[in-house]
Amino acid sequence: MQIEIVTIGDELLLGFTIDTNGAYLARELAKHGITVARRTSVGDGAEDIAHAVGESLERTGAVITTGGLGPTSDDLTKPSIAHLFGRAMYEDADVVASLHRRWKALGRTGEIPRSNLQQALIPVGAEILVNAHGTAPGIWLADERGRWVAMLPGVPREMRGLFADELLPRLRGRMDGPATVVRSSTIRTTGIAESALSDRIRALSALDLEGLGLAYLPGWEGVDLRLTARGLPPDTADARLARVAAQLQVTAGEYTYGTGDADLAAGVLAALRAAGQRIAVAESCTGGLLGARLTAVPGSSDVMLGGIIAYHNDVKMSALGVRAETLAAHGAVSEATALEMARGARRALGASVGVSITGIAGPDGGTPEKPVGTVCIACDMDGASKSFRAMMIGDRGEVRQRSAQSALSLVRRMLLGTA
Repeated sequence: MQIEIVTIGDELLLGFTIDTNGAYLARELAKHGITVARRTSVGDGAEDIAHAVGESLERTGAVITTGGLGPTSDDLTKPSIAHLFGRAMYEDADVVASLHRRWKALGRTGEIPRSNLQQALIPVGAEILVNAHGTAPGIWLADERGRWVAMLPGVPREMRGLFADELLPRLRGRMDGPATVVRSSTIRTTGIAESALSDRIRALSALDLEGLGLAYLPGWEGVDLRLTARGLPPDTADARLARVAAQLQVTAGEYTYGTGDADLAAGVLAALRAAGQRIAVAESCTGGLLGARLTAVPGSSDVMLGGIIAYHNDVKMSALGVRAETLAAHGAVSEATALEMARGARRALGASVGVSITGIAGPDGGTPEKPVGTVCIACDMDGASKSFRAMMIGDRGEVRQRSAQSALSLVRRMLLGTA
C-alpha cells in the first residue's frame, strides 16, 4: 500500500508550526509496511486543498489529510474534499449529540456555539471516524473507483489517538498478502565528518548491506547512519538490520556512541560512573549548556558535581584560576586558557574530571585570526590533559550545541583511551 499525506494549515507554510503530524504518520505507517509516497503541505484555501488532494488521489488513490476540521471559518477541509468527490454535505445527528455531550462534560454553561456544529457537517456517503480525544470527528470518504481520503484533525494529540483507534485498524484490514514492514535502525556517530565517515565505510569492501538502504544524516550532534529495510517480513528485516548495524558500528569505530536515539551525555555519565569518576564543567560561550546536557539525564547527581560559567575573563581568573599571563599571551579563546579552565573546574569542585569550553559563538566578536565559530575545548583527568581547537559551523545556537557535543565526545574518548 502506498499513501500520500497532505497536511493543511497556513501556519505550516508560514513556518510558525513544524509539521509533526506528517512525520508521526510516516513513522507509524512504515512500521506496518505502508509506504508514504509523498508528503505535501498546503494552506487553508479551499482551492489549494482540493488541488493537492486531487493530485495525490491521481497518483496513489490513497490520501490522509490532517487539519482543517475545526469549527472556524478557515477550516475548509471537509467541504473542499466533498466538492472534489461531487458530494453534498449534511448535518449528522449523532455527531451533533456527541458535541453537546462533550460541551457539557467540559463544564461549560449555555448553548454550544453554532460554529462548533460545523464539525457535524459530513460529506454524503462518508464514514465517520469516532474521535474519542476531541470534538472533530475524522472522515473516511471513498469513491466508486476505490480511491479514498481519510481526514484527521490537526491537533497532534487528537490526530494520533484517532489514527491509532480508527484509521490504522482500517488500513491494516485493507492490506493483502504476507505482512511486510518498513523498518529502520540508526547508528550514532560524532567527532567525524560525513565525508570521512563515508570514506571509511566505502573502504571496507567486506561490508554487505544485504539490500538495505543507507543514509547519512549530519547534524549538530554528529552524523547518524540510518539503515532501512523495506518490504521484508518483520523477522527478516530485524535480523538484517541487526547484522548490518553491528558491522557499521565496528567500521565507525571509536566515533560510534550508540544506536537509536542514544544521548551522548547519558553515555558519558554511564562511562564515568563505571570508572568511578566524577565530573565538573567550566563554560564560557556555551553559558551552562554543557551542564544542562549532563543534568538533564536522570540520576546524574552521583557523577556530575557542578559547573562554573566563566563568561568574563575576571571570572575565569577568580573562579577557575586562569592566569592573567595566559590570557594576555593567548587570549580567552585558546587551548591554553581552556586547559587552565578544565583544571580549575576540577580542583574547585573536587572532581576527578574537568572539562571546559571557550569560544566565539557569534554573530559578532570574531577576528581574522579567530573568526566566529572558533572554539577551544579541554579535558583534564587527574592531571592528564587533552585539548583541541575547532571551527564550529552554523548560527550562534548551533555553535553552542556543537561545542557541548564536542566536549562530551572528548570526555568519552579520554575515558576510552582513544583521544
